[in-house]
Amino acid sequence: MTSLLQEPTPRTRLGTGVRGRLGTAVTAIGLLAAAFNLRTGVASVGPVLSDIKADLGLSEVVVSLLTTIPVVAFGAFAFVAPALTRRLGLHRLLGTTMLALAAGIALRLGPGLAGLFTGTVVIGASIAIANVIMPAAINRDFSHRVGLMMGLYATALSVGAAFAAGATVPLLAWAGGGWRPALGMWAVPALIAFAALVPRLRPAPVRDPRTRDVADALPEAGEPSVRALMHDPVAWAVTALMGLQSMSYYAALTWVPTLFQDAGTDTDTAGWMLSYSALLGIAASLVTPAIARRTRPAWLPVAVAVVLTASAFIGLAVAPVPAAYVWMTMLGLGQGASLSLSLTYIVWRSPDARHTGHVSMMAQGLGYLMAGSGPIGLGALHTATRGWTIPLLALVGLLVLQLWAGVLASRERHVLDTHG
Repeated sequence: MTSLLQEPTPRTRLGTGVRGRLGTAVTAIGLLAAAFNLRTGVASVGPVLSDIKADLGLSEVVVSLLTTIPVVAFGAFAFVAPALTRRLGLHRLLGTTMLALAAGIALRLGPGLAGLFTGTVVIGASIAIANVIMPAAINRDFSHRVGLMMGLYATALSVGAAFAAGATVPLLAWAGGGWRPALGMWAVPALIAFAALVPRLRPAPVRDPRTRDVADALPEAGEPSVRALMHDPVAWAVTALMGLQSMSYYAALTWVPTLFQDAGTDTDTAGWMLSYSALLGIAASLVTPAIARRTRPAWLPVAVAVVLTASAFIGLAVAPVPAAYVWMTMLGLGQGASLSLSLTYIVWRSPDARHTGHVSMMAQGLGYLMAGSGPIGLGALHTATRGWTIPLLALVGLLVLQLWAGVLASRERHVLDTHG
């Protein structure tokens, strides 16, 4: 009998329900459909943040919690993912997160603050677990196509963010100016993703007779020690890169539309600029892993991404409107490349799927806890300084640390590699 400690071969990664090329396509579609939803619940909020603030009479710091809470939840709930996969399996758990995500989005339809913030927590928890298990699922199901699938995964994230940022304001008009139904519409893609995952959920889970763990899971026996990872410099470099790029990404996602509105642009244009930036991020996310695999020195793609992002922030601080498309082009390319690299290094710095799951837990758990300070910190700085120059320059300063972390993460070695 095959041990749970053994990595499944590419032929057996698709299970018994679907096989061959069709099975590969079905699995890929399900994973990418789920990935599309891992930013929509957050990206859809930024374009209507001013409407929410005016409708509920909230301060800038309080309203920024609507994008800060999910990011903190990304970190806090990431640590429960390995235990849940042992009970449900990777694909069943991923399907469950899509249902929970749809429920969280629906909760925001209720009146008052309770449903809004409760739904936001549920959204963050659902995405947190999916964030962790997605790289492990890709490494398990597509070990022979990791670079391609990680590029497509990061692309799906960017597509979801772009679509949510660009379509929420038109949905606002379609919903008669109500921001709640405009946000509630994003439950539909989550339900579609669940439907796309159904072919992988239908076979009854196979359990180990000794542990009762599901075979389609991150095995507990033989898994890397969390304590060992916490003392590993490679794991910390990947974690720091994930946290720092996420901090600037979510800070920009939350406040760039408001920045443009403060500079005199209308709501539709401000939302479009964020969506345009995300569209450029799609292209960068797709091609960056393949480019990074072939580029020497290995840290060069990290440096290019940081320079592009820093140039965008400086440009937005100095002259946001006259050269808006230039700055948002740089921002989209820089942040798209940074996101793709931070996710891909989770897989590249892990020797197998078992390690990938735990490196993903550490990088996204601690990384997103770090990133949660981005939106609320930027909002607090804006309130204190009554402008955007100092907040944006603070983000530039964080990019210096991101470059340092990225250089360390780009080195060709694995976590817990005693020979490195």
